[in-house]
Amino acid sequence: MSILSRLQYFRRILRAYLGAGNSQLSFWHDQPAVNPNFTVDALGEYYMPFLEKADYAGVLDENGIPMIDYHGKIGRQYNPIAIAQWGLGNYNHFCRSKNEGRRGKFLLASDWLCHHLEPNVDGISVWNHRFDWEYRTPLKAPWYSALAQGQGISLLVRAHRETGNAVYIQAAERAFISFQKDTSSGGVTFTDQNNNLWFEEYIVSPPTHILNGFLWAAWGVYDFFLSTKNPVAKELFASAVKTLCRNLENYDLGFWSLYEQSGTFLPMVASPFYHRLHIIQLRLMHRLTGEAVFVEYADRWENYMKSRANRTRALCYKSVFKLCYY
Repeated sequence: MSILSRLQYFRRILRAYLGAGNSQLSFWHDQPAVNPNFTVDALGEYYMPFLEKADYAGVLDENGIPMIDYHGKIGRQYNPIAIAQWGLGNYNHFCRSKNEGRRGKFLLASDWLCHHLEPNVDGISVWNHRFDWEYRTPLKAPWYSALAQGQGISLLVRAHRETGNAVYIQAAERAFISFQKDTSSGGVTFTDQNNNLWFEEYIVSPPTHILNGFLWAAWGVYDFFLSTKNPVAKELFASAVKTLCRNLENYDLGFWSLYEQSGTFLPMVASPFYHRLHIIQLRLMHRLTGEAVFVEYADRWENYMKSRANRTRALCYKSVFKLCYY
């Protein structure tokens, strides 16, 4: 990406982070929150509300499925993560209101996921992104993600619970296989030299361990266990929890959180949105696991946000990183 392209891109994301303008980031950057209605040991409402996402006001295709407008060369695209989150938000709405329109939308998203689950080159069933994406190592279409796999599973097991239709759980079972395979074999997991198990949002080498994607993916594994009582899912989730407990310190800059382990000279600092998202995700992980380290870091990172100097420093780090890297 040229310097001019980087400047133009950064201006767009800065406007989105500050709440100005309209871009594809508008869908992703709702207000992170804990869903007060979720339950720990049973499959119910999703862990975050996603209610704003359920009311997506952007482009819909002829069937009513959301499309994200990335502008430029990418244009309008289906994004399986966005479709899953839209479906989960409508599921949460339906649980509260019993509105049939909401039920129809979350099942529409579930049906889309069933129809678009397809084998990758290694024969593993994945939800592909069919557009190139600029990253440290550019992602060439079609590419897949642990985040998409996890949130797709989270939606499908709820669709099965609501309808009893075996099609949904069968699709979830096929998608879950990706969590049993490492990235070199067509899956989405990576085990490092310290035996830490990671779920990779972006499949690149060396891996970058994006924190928010790892956490969302882990919830999909947990939901699969709640739905099926599959012992492998229980073991995978437990391993993910251990990895997080051991490695959260590596995401703490002392004044802000990191988005990922970028492997670059300058670290990739989380944007204000993703920093808030990390805090919410860690609070939810504490609720799910009882591990004190999650609430410890959530409190610490929340305190970082109270300092104007920290917020300014984080924005400066993020700006320089975006201009220099991706």
